[in-house]
Amino acid sequence: MIGENQLSQSGTVEQPQHTNEALIVNKSILVAAFYAFTPLRDEQRETLLSHLSTLASDSDVVGSVLVASEGVNGTISGPEAGVNAVLAQLRSNLNLEEHHYARLEVKRSWAKKPVFRRFKARRKKEIVTIGVGSVDPRASVGTYVEPDDWNALVDDPDTLVIDTRNSYETGIGSFEGAIDPGTDSFREFPEWAEQTLRPLMEQQCSKRIAMFCTGGIRCEKASSYLQQQGFGEVHHLRGGILNYLEQVPAHESRWQGECFVFDQRVALNHQLEPGSHSLCHACGMPVSAEERELPSYRKGVQCVHCVDRFSDADRERFAMRQRQMEQAKS
Repeated sequence: MIGENQLSQSGTVEQPQHTNEALIVNKSILVAAFYAFTPLRDEQRETLLSHLSTLASDSDVVGSVLVASEGVNGTISGPEAGVNAVLAQLRSNLNLEEHHYARLEVKRSWAKKPVFRRFKARRKKEIVTIGVGSVDPRASVGTYVEPDDWNALVDDPDTLVIDTRNSYETGIGSFEGAIDPGTDSFREFPEWAEQTLRPLMEQQCSKRIAMFCTGGIRCEKASSYLQQQGFGEVHHLRGGILNYLEQVPAHESRWQGECFVFDQRVALNHQLEPGSHSLCHACGMPVSAEERELPSYRKGVQCVHCVDRFSDADRERFAMRQRQMEQAKS
C-alpha cells in the first residue's frame, strides 16, 4: 500500500502515517488491513494458522485472516501492541525475504470501538477469489499508480477507469466517471472483462485502463488477468481507495461518497472515519441514513434492499434476533 522505496529489509510495506496525532489519542483501537502474495507450503499454512490464533487470543486481537497457497489476506484490530505483535508473527512466518517480489502490504487506521467480534483464521483456495487458476500477481501485474498521481491519470480522456468492486460497494461511493461492472462477486470479473470491457475499449479507442478497489488486492489479480489476456496498458491504484483517501486532500479528491469496508464500521468517509451507512442484519447490505428513514425500514428485520426478499416467518425470526441483541446491549 505504499511505494516500493518504502520496502524494509523485512519485506514489509506500510503506509506512511499522516493521521493527526490528536485524533489517534482519542482512538484506542488500531485496525490493520494487510495482504501478501507469497507461496506457502502446506506445513507453513498450518503453522501460520496455529500461531496466529494463539497470539491473537493472548494479545486481545480480533479480526479475520485468510491463508492460502498464494499468500495471506486479512484485517485485524485491537490494542496497538497486540496488532503489532500479530503483524510481526506474520512477517516471521511468511519468509518474505526469500522472494524478491513478495511484500506484506499493511494499511493502518484507528477506531473508537471494536470493529470485529472475534478472531477467525481460515484456509482458502485463494486469498481473493477470481476463479482463474492461471492468474498469478507474483508473475505479472499491472503498473502501480501512487495516490498523488491518480488524479492526472483518471482525468486523461484516453483512460478507461474501472471500479473492480461489487455493486453493493460501488452503490455507496466511487471515483467520478468510473465504470461499474455491476458484479455481485469478484469471481464475475473475468466474464465481464471479456463480454463488456474488451468491446468497450475497442469502441472508445481507449489507450489504457486504470483500476481501483478498497485496499489494492483485487486489482493485483484483476490487472494480472487483463495483462494475461492481452488487454494492453493496465494501471491500478496502489493501496486502493483507503490509501487515496489518506494521502489526497479532500479538496483535491475525485472520490465521491463513502468507502465500504468489511467490518462493523460498514463505510468510511474521506477522513477515514465511520460514515453514515449501517448494515442491514437481514440481508447484509449497506443502508444509508436516508434509506433508514423510509417506511419500509425495520432495524434488523428489513431494508429497501430486501423488503420483498424474505418470508413473514423469516422476518419474525429476524425481529426476535433484534430484540435479543437489544436486550443484550441494555
